[in-house]
Amino acid sequence: MLTVQKFGGSSVADAGKIKRVAGIIAERARDGGSVVVVLSARGDTTDELISDAASISSEPPKRELDVLLSTGELSSVALMAMQLAKMGLNCVSLSGRQAGIMTDVNHGEAKITNINTDRISRELGAGRIVLVAGFQGVSENDDITTLGRGGSDTTAVALAAALHADRCEIYSDVDGIYTADPRLVTGARKMDAIDYEDMLRLSLGGSQVLHSRSVAAAMKYGVEVWLLSSYVSAPGTRLARLDGRPDICGITRDKALSRISIVGKGVGRRTLAEAVAALSQHDILTLSADTGDGVCELTVEPQHVMPAMEILHKQFFLSLSHSK
Repeated sequence: MLTVQKFGGSSVADAGKIKRVAGIIAERARDGGSVVVVLSARGDTTDELISDAASISSEPPKRELDVLLSTGELSSVALMAMQLAKMGLNCVSLSGRQAGIMTDVNHGEAKITNINTDRISRELGAGRIVLVAGFQGVSENDDITTLGRGGSDTTAVALAAALHADRCEIYSDVDGIYTADPRLVTGARKMDAIDYEDMLRLSLGGSQVLHSRSVAAAMKYGVEVWLLSSYVSAPGTRLARLDGRPDICGITRDKALSRISIVGKGVGRRTLAEAVAALSQHDILTLSADTGDGVCELTVEPQHVMPAMEILHKQFFLSLSHSK
C-alpha cells in the first residue's frame, strides 16, 4: 500500500511538532506500506523570507524570489529526515526538482505540467520513506519555481495521482471538514465525507482547510483525499465523488470581502431568500446577494460577518441531518 501524506507549516513549526509528525509517519511506515511525505515550510518561515526579500528590494526578481522561498520547504524535509533517521527509519529528502516535479515558467504561480516519478519509485523500492519539498518544482528552463497559495496541497494530490497511490492524507490543525469553521461557529458539525464539487465551492468561498487548486486536481484525477488532524487521532473527512450529497453542505466566509457563501447541491434562490430573511430578523442588512450553481453569496457589513455566520448556521443546520 502506497500512502502520500502532507503536513502543513503549523504541524512542523518546531522540534516538538516535527517529532509528533515523525511519529505519525513512522506509524504508517511500520504498518508495512510505502510512504511519500510532502511538507510545507515551517510556521511563519515563508512570510519571514518574503520580509527578508523586501528588506533588500521592493521588487525582487521573481526568479530569485522563487529560489529564496523554496528554501523553506527544503528546511522542513531535511529536518524531518534527520528526525526519522534518529528513530531508526530509512528515509531520504528530495527537492521538487529531485522529485521530478516539472512546471511551467510562471514564477510564483507555476502549474505542474508533469511528474517524472523515476527517482521516487527507486527510493521507495529501496525501502525508504520519501520526503518531498512541497510548493516547488522546476521549469523547462531548469529554474526553480514555486506553485503559489496551496502549493503543498497541490503537490501532494499531484504526486498521489502520478504514483497511483492507494491513499492521500492531508494533515492540518483541524480534524476534517465542518459545516462551518468550528473555531468560529457554535455547533459546527464534522462531515464524514464531502463531494469534490462542494469542497471546491467551500474553498473558493474562503475555507482554508484545502486550497481550491488542490481540490480541482483531486477532482480531475479522481484522487480520494482524507483530511486529518496532526494533533488528534480522529477519522477525519473523506474527499471523493459521492453518490449522495446534502442539499446544503456548509457555510464559509471570505473575510476580506465580508462575503458569506452557503454551499450545497440544493442551494438556490429559495436558500438565498431564506438567508436574507433570517438576517433581516436580526437587523443585519444584506448589502448584495447572488446565487449560482450550488452556491449563494451574501455580503454584509464587516462587523456583521460573524453574527451572520452564527445566524445562518442555525437557520440551515440546526435540525439538518447530513448525509454521510
